[in-house]
Amino acid sequence: MSFQFKPYAPAPEFKAQAAYFSMEFALDQALKTYSGGLGFLAGSHMRSAYELKQNLIGIGMLWTFGYYDQGRNEDQTMRADFRHKHYSFLQDTGLVFPITIHGAAVQVKAMYLAPDTFGTAPMFFLTTDIPENDYISRTISHHLYEADQAARVAQSIVLGAGGGKLLDLLGVNVDTYHLNEGHGLPLAFYLYEKHGRSLAEVQQRLVFTTHTPELAGNEEHPMKLLTDMTFFGTVPADEIRRVAQVESNDILNYTLTALRFARKANAVSKVHGIVANDMWGHNAGICPIIPITNAQNGTYWRDPALHAALVANDDAALLARKRELKQELFAFVADQTGTLLDPDVLTVVWARRFAGYKRADLILRHFERFLSLVSNADRPVQVIWAGKPYPTDYGAIGMFNDIIQKTKHLPNCAVLTGYELGLSALLKKGSDVWLNTPRFPREASGTSGMTAAMNASLSLSIPDGWIPEFVRHGENGFLLPLANLNEPEHAKDDLEATGVLDVLENEIVPLYYGQPKEFLAAAKTAMREVEPAFESHRMATEYYEKMYTV
Repeated sequence: MSFQFKPYAPAPEFKAQAAYFSMEFALDQALKTYSGGLGFLAGSHMRSAYELKQNLIGIGMLWTFGYYDQGRNEDQTMRADFRHKHYSFLQDTGLVFPITIHGAAVQVKAMYLAPDTFGTAPMFFLTTDIPENDYISRTISHHLYEADQAARVAQSIVLGAGGGKLLDLLGVNVDTYHLNEGHGLPLAFYLYEKHGRSLAEVQQRLVFTTHTPELAGNEEHPMKLLTDMTFFGTVPADEIRRVAQVESNDILNYTLTALRFARKANAVSKVHGIVANDMWGHNAGICPIIPITNAQNGTYWRDPALHAALVANDDAALLARKRELKQELFAFVADQTGTLLDPDVLTVVWARRFAGYKRADLILRHFERFLSLVSNADRPVQVIWAGKPYPTDYGAIGMFNDIIQKTKHLPNCAVLTGYELGLSALLKKGSDVWLNTPRFPREASGTSGMTAAMNASLSLSIPDGWIPEFVRHGENGFLLPLANLNEPEHAKDDLEATGVLDVLENEIVPLYYGQPKEFLAAAKTAMREVEPAFESHRMATEYYEKMYTV
């Protein structure tokens, strides 16, 4: 074998060998292997692993067409474009090996991303889109989160079983395998086969992170489909039913099964820790679920000049740099939409993975009040939206397009397409207020506000996910009032939409225009306090201390 795997020498405190499996990684704007927050989180984890010199290997998928390229139709509504991706910086390992999917051999190729390329842990990306496979097998690694159910199952087999086999072929003696979400669950069955079909042996080696605080979002499939797809390798279905304690409906839930095959699991915020234990704690045979709050990598996300001004306590330099960053964002907005925004005007941004429960349109719910807010001649507010819906989530796409239609004639509003790492950084650095309005308690963590805070942008947020661990209202951000959980959704939306406008009109706008020194002080407090508590060195270290050490 010509490929020689020679990662960096690990730091002594992180010498235990770990392997991190994730369906998506956001490592660099040039590498399209992610859709949203799960990938952003995994990318920051890999960057901190590199900076801390942790003995960690990342295992992901090489998506031929990425997630998708978000473009525009003639009427400005969004369009999903799919283009073939090529990456000169990925090294062909020469490793091609078979795994079994639907009873047939499928060849998997491993591509290598060296640590120094983007400053990450050493990483391997798996693809089936190679000449050795038939067309159907090649399409398995075409699209991230393929809509077809059988294709999604096949993708999980490639990531989990394929990733496990790759590490064995490389001769890596893994101490801990880490599943980031349930997508790579076939790894558990690969290890089960490898270690003499002993559940205890798998549990010694496997840990799991759950991100999804609602039952419907945790993937599950009928046992018949999974058996037909060879999801369990050579382990008989009846043995899986017994070991995984599959219920009488004969449906296997990925999260519940991972909790039974792992020695320990974690939720991704303190709030989510409570929710996850409430969701799963009544099930027999599950491992402990502890909270390890998500975090983001400061080296990648913070603006160096802003950070230097904060350290020097140079308010003039910080304000000047913030104005420059707003101008950089607004040049991008003008180029894409023709709307030219003003760097001296309070700028609110809503930007993240676009899904219905995240309620991008909540601020528009009381539309006449919203119009008054953005058109106030003395104290105007500018609002920018961005985000990628799942390409077949027609409800979310409809919401995205509806926001465009409602705001396209407003000179202080813009909706941007192409929400990827590059645009995300521009928006966080160029915003004054970072708006976060999910339905409580459906945001397990939500990390975008962390990187906004690193760049002097104040969170205006529902107290969900990581927010209750950080925001002190009026001091380093702003909290929105929560409706009663037992209220119908329309009533919750009415109350919480009123809260968004109330806090903006009565607190944030007067502070920004009337007390600019106090607004700056709050932004500086957020910058100081978000690190190191929500910087990913803390998170990556906690994983070693709490999850990887037996």
